[in-house]
Amino acid sequence: MTNGQNDGSDSGAKPPHLRPTRRQGRAGHGTRREDPVARVIGDDRDNLLAGGARVPLNPHREWGRPLALPGLPTALLPLALLVLLAAPQAAASQPSPARPSIVLILTDDEDLAAHAHLPKTKALLEEQGTSFANYFATYSLCAPSRVTLLRGQYAHNHNVEGNRPPTGGYGKFEALGHGTSTVATWLREAGYHTALVGKYVNGYEADQHPPAPGWDHWFVTQNRFYDYQANRNGAVVAFGHAAKDYLTDVLAAEAVGVIRRAAAAGQPFFLHVTPFAPHGPATPAPRHARSDSEVALPRPPSLDEADVGDKPEPVRACPPITPERERALEARHRKRVRALQAVEDLVERLVRALAETGRLASTYVIYAADNGFHMGEHRIGLQKTTPYEEAIRVPLVVRGPGVPVGRRVERMVVNNDLAPTLAAIAGVAPPSYVDGRSFLPLLTDPDRPWRQVFLIERRETEARASEAPVLTGAAVFDALRTDGGLTYVEYGNGERELYDLRRDPFQLDNRAASADPALLAALSTRLAALRACAAATCRELEDRPIEPAPPAAVTAR
Repeated sequence: MTNGQNDGSDSGAKPPHLRPTRRQGRAGHGTRREDPVARVIGDDRDNLLAGGARVPLNPHREWGRPLALPGLPTALLPLALLVLLAAPQAAASQPSPARPSIVLILTDDEDLAAHAHLPKTKALLEEQGTSFANYFATYSLCAPSRVTLLRGQYAHNHNVEGNRPPTGGYGKFEALGHGTSTVATWLREAGYHTALVGKYVNGYEADQHPPAPGWDHWFVTQNRFYDYQANRNGAVVAFGHAAKDYLTDVLAAEAVGVIRRAAAAGQPFFLHVTPFAPHGPATPAPRHARSDSEVALPRPPSLDEADVGDKPEPVRACPPITPERERALEARHRKRVRALQAVEDLVERLVRALAETGRLASTYVIYAADNGFHMGEHRIGLQKTTPYEEAIRVPLVVRGPGVPVGRRVERMVVNNDLAPTLAAIAGVAPPSYVDGRSFLPLLTDPDRPWRQVFLIERRETEARASEAPVLTGAAVFDALRTDGGLTYVEYGNGERELYDLRRDPFQLDNRAASADPALLAALSTRLAALRACAAATCRELEDRPIEPAPPAAVTAR
């Protein structure tokens, strides 16, 4: 091990609440243990218990109000939210369990530009916890990223390398048997009540596939905002086009019910909430249909990049952005921000439920996105499978017991790290196949030795033209992102890219043709090693600095 943080099972020094003993006599992956939460709810599948009252599965409430965007000063936050921030936590109906609970919210295609318009999430999570300035998806596509989250592996190790067969999707995930070992199975075996509410792996169909192993409560929906079906613990529930059927609100109500039942049972829980927003078509809730009329499309220097002659073939093929197309991109950006306002309400409802049940102080609430999104940068519109910052850098915020308030961590954290971090919170050693590492040590020591480089992969483009089992050429790339701000990419057709984000933060000037050959050789050698790495070897390779790496090595010769 190097730098003191290679082993995925080594979570570093833990506060007292992170030193639980393992539950004895754990159930195996395929066995069904008695669930205290199930005793609370019985066999009622049509209603949720909320505060002791029976309410419809998908109640429609006008949670919050349209926000003045972009940004909202704290002084103008809704009164109810200010009360929630200031109010003491309610006494728990049951004593809080010794181990902390976990709520993990994962949005779909949320880029940092859209995330900037979430003032309630900022007030309830970021300002009450720690944000990660350099959090990345190692494969910026839905299914590979979600499997990485569930198992803590690079895509080349879990082998779900696309959204649909034969390269990926739910079918390949199941064929590989991956569902039998995920963070859900690890935590369930350790005595956690586990619940998934929202989207699973692309290709899962609510009316065709059973609940996955490891989840005590299963509410997985089709990827539509209206007129969809949900699989609720094996029973298919249909939703229509009424306001009360809006997907994000239904997920919020279901998740609140999970929290209340688990609190009543006195059991630690892991609740994974995966809203579809702001994924296209990014349909907003009716109450947010015009909440962002003043939001403009971000216009960084990379928007409609003037000269893409040094970019790889797929980018060179992108035409300049016409005024009509730019207006369409701005309209989509506004829809995405509108759709995220219901996620804002979801965050508020979950935090409120935790406070009302006395669980807020003992629960980690984590907010992240599966991947980023392009909105015209480098002429790329409405896509995500690239090595550029817009696609790979995404939000990550954590609040919870012992988490510093208002801190910003600069170290590079990747989605491979989420599963081992959740395991560390629960006091569980992750399996030996895990590539990632717990980022809990960064919460108390943000300047500790940490990874110097990580791998970015692509084996399938989002709009794949061919169903060939093996993709070649520019559709395939492997890339490195270094702690020193370098992005190095090798494409399957032999093209290369090198950007120095310290001097070129918008990745406009590809220096691969003029950089120091020794630096290029060092980057290529490390890339070759990482694309073949597994488990502890990945962490060891990530921790080694790239040599030689003087700033002058990137400049023109």
